[in-house]
Order: sequence, then C-alpha cells, then structure tokens
Amino acid sequence: MKPSRMLLRLLGGLLVLATLLGALTALDVDLPQSLHALWWGALLVLLGATLVDALLVRRLPSPRIERQLPGNLPLGRWSEVQLIVHHSYPHALTLDVFDHLPSEMAFEHLPLRIDLHPGEQTRVGYRVRPLLRGHFVFPRCEINLPSPLRLWHARRYLDVPGETRVYPDFARLYGAQLMAVDDWLSQLGVRQRPRRGLGLEFHQLREFRDGDTLRQIDWKATARKRTPIAREYQDERDQQIIFLLDCGRRMRSQDDELAHFDHALNATLLLSYVALRQGDAVGLATFASEQKRFLPPVKGPAQLNVLLNAVYDLRSSQLPADFAAAADTLLSRQRRRALVVLVTNLRDEDDQELLGAVKRIGRQHRVLVASLREEVLDSVRQTPVQDFETALAYCGTLDYLNARDSLHERLIAHNVPVLDARPSELGPELVGRYLAWKKAGVF
Repeated sequence: MKPSRMLLRLLGGLLVLATLLGALTALDVDLPQSLHALWWGALLVLLGATLVDALLVRRLPSPRIERQLPGNLPLGRWSEVQLIVHHSYPHALTLDVFDHLPSEMAFEHLPLRIDLHPGEQTRVGYRVRPLLRGHFVFPRCEINLPSPLRLWHARRYLDVPGETRVYPDFARLYGAQLMAVDDWLSQLGVRQRPRRGLGLEFHQLREFRDGDTLRQIDWKATARKRTPIAREYQDERDQQIIFLLDCGRRMRSQDDELAHFDHALNATLLLSYVALRQGDAVGLATFASEQKRFLPPVKGPAQLNVLLNAVYDLRSSQLPADFAAAADTLLSRQRRRALVVLVTNLRDEDDQELLGAVKRIGRQHRVLVASLREEVLDSVRQTPVQDFETALAYCGTLDYLNARDSLHERLIAHNVPVLDARPSELGPELVGRYLAWKKAGVF
C-alpha cells in the first residue's frame, strides 16, 4: 500500500504552512494563536482520515480478472490479449492494471487504466510480441486499488494463470510465397497425374504396345510368355525427405530480428509444406543440441502440425556441430533411401569431418547441404574502402568468403550438392532446388 498523490499534496500543503508559521514566529511577527491551533487540528483530521481510509481499503474486496490469451502466438508478430474485470463495487472506481508477462515478450498499452461501473464487467486489451519461441506462462496480474477517500493505493497481486506457445511465424513470413508456390507447382505440372511408362517407379507388366521403347521390354517375362512383355512405370509418389538440422552455436548468428536458426526453421517448414503437398513424406532430425529430436518421415497434411509442435521450443545451443555423430544417428534410424537436407552454417574449418559424414550418408541417401551465409558479409564486401579499418574488414571478409567457397567447391567435386544462400532467401532456394530435382527424378 502506498500514499496517493492527493495525500502527498495535503501533507505537502501542511508542511509549507508549518514552515511559513515557523518563519513568521522566528521574525517576531505577531500571529493569532488560533492559526497554530487550526494547523494542528487540520493535521489531526488528516491523520485520522488517513488511518480510517487505510482500514477501509484493506477490507475492500479485490476484483476478479479473467485473461483471454491465444493458445498459439506467432514469433515476432503483434497479438492481442484481452482482460475481463468482474467486480461487485457499489460505486464507480478507477483501477490501474499491469499484467505480468514473460520477459521474452515485448508489450504495448501497459499498464492499463480501467474505469469500473456498478453492475458492469469491463473488457480491455493490450498487445504482445514474442521475441523467442517456446512455451511461456503468464502467472498473475497486478492492480492498484484506490481507497474510498482516495488517500491510498493498495497494490494487490491476483493469480491469473495462463500459458501459451510461441511458434515460428510461418504464415506471415511465407504467406504470399505459399500462394506463389502453388501457382508455380501448377505451371510446372509437378502435380499432374502419373505419366504411364515415363516415370521411374515400377507399376506393372503388360503386353508390348506401339510406341513402347526397347528398354521397357522385360526379357524374362517375354521368354516365359513367348510374347513381348513391357514394363510400365509411373512417377515416384512416395519419396521421403528428412531434414538434418544443426542446432549448434554457429546457428546463433543474427542479421535481423531472427537468428539463423529461426530462418532455418522457417525454410524447413516451407519446404515441408511443399513436399507434403506433393505426396512426399517429411521427417526431421536435430544434432548439436541438448534437445535432440527425431521425427520419422510421414506423409499427409497433418505432418506439418507435427513438425510445428516438434520444433516450436527448439533453441540453438553453445555446442559445436558434430557431423560424424549426426551421420551415425541418422543412418541408424533412417534405413529407407531419402533426400537428406543438411541445414547448417558452413565454416572454412569444416573439411574432412563434414566431407566424411556427407559421403557416408550419400552411400544410402541423396544429400543436399544447405549453408546459410551471413548477410553482413555481403554488406562489408560491397562497402567502399575509405580508411584502414574498412580495408582490414574488407580483406578479412574476402579471405573468409574465399575459404568458404573453396570448401563448397571441394564438396561439389565429391558430388555433394551445396546450396549457399542468405537466411532470408533460404526457403525459396530450397523449394526451387526440390522442385527441380522432383521434376528431373534425381532422388
């Protein structure tokens, strides 16, 4: 409980008056004794009113607050939280309300000043913007309740438990791109009906027809039937994609509001959406993290929600990337051939260990290494050199990029495809590479 501004003003006025009376008395100014008595009377009345008002506000019941909090919040996007205040006060009252929210969330319009009227409930709202993904708890609300005489403010804490999950903002980041992807798919014809005889997946045996090629002839079946028998193929419809996601310290780099790890998650979800639309199965494996996750590849639109629930609370760690251990884990769990998309941030020191790991994976699976490139490197490289410090920064950046490009070239020389992209462009680049391979039937 703390004094109100009104009480402080009254006490300040009495103090000024006492100072003035004392100064006039010290200057031998003749003052009526009634002035001193009046001052003491005012002080006693104020003290009595203060004590009575303090007792009244302690007996005053607290209002009941109900919080309407969305169960899911998008990362980095403003969302509204509603507070509903129920009360039984016979007179109008003004409250100051502050909702205790997690420190990982920015907010607007707090604290709230609420006017309560008899027989009515009041609904107010404020906005929050999550800065991190994960599971968060809203514990309580804090109110400043004015006393009946407005001399005190009683601070009270009301337990209003609530919780929410913060997911990657998949819809905001790629909402327009998803529509463009759907148009792109229809233009490319990836979702066309199976093309009999032209695909890569065996469908059935049938009699040889005009227009069939000689390589379609099944010679063993032809010898048994004593008539030409051809194999019929169709487009592969049951392919598998598994993301091998680096959660280590190299993914903590940050060029804008999102870290590289969050950009990697968004790109993973975008490609998952496209691949699931094509009837492929999508899975996920993480490494270099204390929160190890593995989702086997599964088909169907529901798999996207499974992926979201699996990664919404993932955090990048301070651990180094152990590519050899990641390869061992993946090969032990994923037996069937799949497209393995390794999402990481390559460094110039990633040479033999990385090459050995991807070559082992490549014996059984198709591998694509997706490497995020810091946008600040491109900015420094394009900045004009004007002094010694900028020259050092330019030379250091160029040396680092050249070493990184050399690593990419060594990987490509060993038939390991590399996709080098800035974080904001990783999603569309991955989708483009997937669709191109899907059309060509290379995995």
